[in-house]
Amino acid sequence: MYKWLVRPLLFSLDAEKAHNFTFRLVKTLFKIPGVPALLGALYRFKHPKLKREVMGLSFDNPVGLAAGFDKNAVLIDEMAQLGFGFIEIGTVTPRPQAGNPQPRLFRLVTDEAIINRMGFNNEGMEALVKRLKKRKTKVIIGGNIGKNKTTPNEEALRDYEACFEELFEVVDYFVVNVSSPNTPNLRALQEKEPLTRLLHHLQVKNQAKANPKPILLKIAPDLSNAQLDDIVEIVKDTQIAGVIATNTTISREELHTPTQQVAAIGAGGLSGKPLTQRSTEVIRYLHERAAGAFPIIGVGGIHNAQDALDKIAAGASLVQLYTGFVYEGPALCKKINQALAQL
Repeated sequence: MYKWLVRPLLFSLDAEKAHNFTFRLVKTLFKIPGVPALLGALYRFKHPKLKREVMGLSFDNPVGLAAGFDKNAVLIDEMAQLGFGFIEIGTVTPRPQAGNPQPRLFRLVTDEAIINRMGFNNEGMEALVKRLKKRKTKVIIGGNIGKNKTTPNEEALRDYEACFEELFEVVDYFVVNVSSPNTPNLRALQEKEPLTRLLHHLQVKNQAKANPKPILLKIAPDLSNAQLDDIVEIVKDTQIAGVIATNTTISREELHTPTQQVAAIGAGGLSGKPLTQRSTEVIRYLHERAAGAFPIIGVGGIHNAQDALDKIAAGASLVQLYTGFVYEGPALCKKINQALAQL
C-alpha cells in the first residue's frame, strides 16, 4: 500500500515538506485509539534469533533508524512501535540552528536516492534532552553529535564535549559525526591528528563516568584505503566502541538521473541505492583490516532484505535505514528482520 498509494502522495510534495507532513501525520495517527496497536501488529516482527548483544547493549533486533530522520527525537515512541531495534537521533549541536537555506532536500527518483544539504538543522541539545526524558519506550537511543556551523574547527572539541555531557543521561550510545559534507570544513576533522585528539578527549570524559557509554565514529564513504587504515588505528588507539559506515557521499558517479538535473541541485550528500555497494565495501575493508576487533554499524543504500544481509555478511553487527525507509516504507524493517530470523 505504501509504494502504490502513500509514496506517490508524499512524492508529489517538495521533499522537506513531505518529511514534515509525514511527521505530523504519524503523530496524529498515533493519537487515535487502537492505531498504535494496529500499526505495531502490521510492522513489528519479534523473534528470539533477532536479539543482539553489541557494545554491552541488548538490542531486540539489529535494524535501526539512522540519524537524520528524527533529528529532534519527535517520533521515538512511534518509530519503536514500527519495529526498529534502535533509533539514532540528531545530528545534535549545542545551540539550535536553522541549517542551510531551502531548498536543501532533493529526490533522485530514478536512482532511488536523495541529496541533502540540511546543515545540522536541529533544536539544540537542551530541547532534545527535555523531549527524551518524556519518552515512553525503552528502545535503545543513539545520540549523534556534531558542532555548530559557527564554531571554528579549532574549537570544535568544546561543542562535542557539551553535547556529550548534556545527552549522557538520556542516550545509550554516542556517535561522533565528523563526516557530514554539509557543514563547512567539518570533514577536515576526519584527519588523523584532530580526530584522535577529539575522540581521546571524549573517551577521557567518558571513562570518568560511573557507567561509561559506547562511543562510535561515523565515517564518510569517500575515504581512501589509507584513510580507512588510519580509522582502524584511531579506533584501537582511542578505544572507542566502534564505527558507523557510512555517511552520505559527495560522489555523483554512475547516476541514471540526467547530469544537468544533478548539477542543478548542487552540493550535498548523496544517499540511497547509489551508495549500496560502496558502503558495503567500506564495512568489509574495516572488518578485515581490524580482524573484527570492533563492531560496525552498516548504513547506506539498504533498500531490501538482501542489502542488509550483505552488510552483515561483510562484517556489520547492526544495520540502519534512512533513504530505503523513505522509498520502501515501514514494511522494510519487518522484511529485513524476517529474513534475518530465517538464517
